Amino acid sequence: MKKIVLFIALLFGVFLQTQAQALEKPEYNDPDKPTTIGIIISTNDEETIWNVMRFANYSIEWGNKVSIFLLGKGVEIEGLTKTNKDIQEQVEKYLDLDGTIYGCQVCFQSRKQTNKICKLGCIQDMYDVVKKNKVVLTF
Repeated sequence: MKKIVLFIALLFGVFLQTQAQALEKPEYNDPDKPTTIGIIISTNDEETIWNVMRFANYSIEWGNKVSIFLLGKGVEIEGLTKTNKDIQEQVEKYLDLDGTIYGCQVCFQSRKQTNKICKLGCIQDMYDVVKKNKVVLTF
């Protein structure tokens, strides 16, 4: 009789543990836990870039790690920082917050763009931004 009671108690304990695990939220759904965010910018639209940089800064201020990869027209951001004070302020703030910007070397060369705000990168760097971040946004 003791063996049956012990067996039923053990079975009940396993059942309760299984139910508790089923109710737990997965780690990636916790909105309060910092995460990693990768952003790929392939536009030279000033309003979009300004908003993306604002979002990146806001995300860093909330404890998230953000990395940006510039692709295609996105490498023109450097020229925009010279003509648009709002973009310049957001990019400088991002870099001051230890944000990382990579820029496609081929895209810089084909557009004859100067490069002072980012690290020159290649397709492997873009792959890393996509692969190593939990959240990836493209603009």
